[in-house]
Amino acid sequence: MIRNLLGGFVLVCTCLSAVAGGLPIDKPKISSMRFEWRGEQPADSCGKICHLWISAVGPVTDRTPDEFEVFAKQKDVRGAMLVLDSEGGSVVDTIALGRAIRRLDMTTTVGTTMIAAAADGRTTTMVSPAAACESMCAFVLLGGVRRYVPPEARILVHQIWLAKKREGSETASYTADEIVQVERDIGSLARYTIEMGGGIELLEAALRVPPWQPLYRLSNDEIQRMGINNVDRLFDGSPEGIATSAARGATAANAPSGYLGRN
Repeated sequence: MIRNLLGGFVLVCTCLSAVAGGLPIDKPKISSMRFEWRGEQPADSCGKICHLWISAVGPVTDRTPDEFEVFAKQKDVRGAMLVLDSEGGSVVDTIALGRAIRRLDMTTTVGTTMIAAAADGRTTTMVSPAAACESMCAFVLLGGVRRYVPPEARILVHQIWLAKKREGSETASYTADEIVQVERDIGSLARYTIEMGGGIELLEAALRVPPWQPLYRLSNDEIQRMGINNVDRLFDGSPEGIATSAARGATAANAPSGYLGRN
């Protein structure tokens, strides 16, 4: 049987699965995470001085790791920046996606891609930090070698749970096999968290919140302490540049607030 644990998003399926629940957010319905290359200017005019990133929007499902592998083969994504705006998803597939991101030496962050009209009539694309990374999305974020969470972004966590017991979870009954499955996958998630350089406190914080309560928003101090954020800013002036506190501490102090990438 294929195990499909979820965080923050419930898939309708007949297989045994676990979820981390939460309050729904007002956003377009996307059945599975969608990956798209984005740039500050249209592709035909985005030259060497143009920042590029990959927009990753939607839930992590059992299709996501394979679809990401296909996407990664279409254009070299090694070292690229992945911008997450996700309600969470499958625990097992989150681990697979996070490890693929790590193998490709990618940078991860939280944000929403926005398109705005410039004064001269052209359009400008930018990344707004006003986005949410819910439940298992926090663990996808850990897959990045370099991870940046802007202060305006929201990281929310929740317990994993059995998908077919998501409704009425507070009063539902559970078999021994179901409990064993959840505990096994919590162990896998704990191992992954340490493997990615995150603090086990992240998983502990998630497990404190039952599925019938709202997701818990991590504070900026918790995000730093748990190893979710490990760089001070994204861009250091070059299109591919990532400024870290260790390598570029002096320039990090001048990082702009608000938008992460802009003309």
